[in-house]
Amino acid sequence: MSVAAVVATLVLTALAALQVLVAAGRPYGRLVWGGQHETLPRRLRIGSAVSVVVYAVIAWVLLARAEIFGPSRPFVGIATWVLFGYFAIGIALNAISRSRAERLVMTPACVVLAACSLTVALS
Repeated sequence: MSVAAVVATLVLTALAALQVLVAAGRPYGRLVWGGQHETLPRRLRIGSAVSVVVYAVIAWVLLARAEIFGPSRPFVGIATWVLFGYFAIGIALNAISRSRAERLVMTPACVVLAACSLTVALS
């Protein structure tokens, strides 16, 4: 369980780094937000910056459920199942993206995150 939480945290850290780069105006927009922009417009750059915070919260939930931060709280268990559902939906949504780059990068990332969150939720 803790291995799955750590793996998920590593994937989330990599995704956060990508989001920081696109929020800073780097030309990796084809990997995020539907892949329609090489360099993201301002509103999507703000969304990318916000997503970094969201990724941190997700990592905290998974690590808390794995009891890496001490005993897990009841809401953390529920939140972990919600995250599993979110990542499962993310697999489908990324798989149908118009952006080939997004499909090739984000779909496998969501598969790993869904598997890890399911493993952590079942523990």
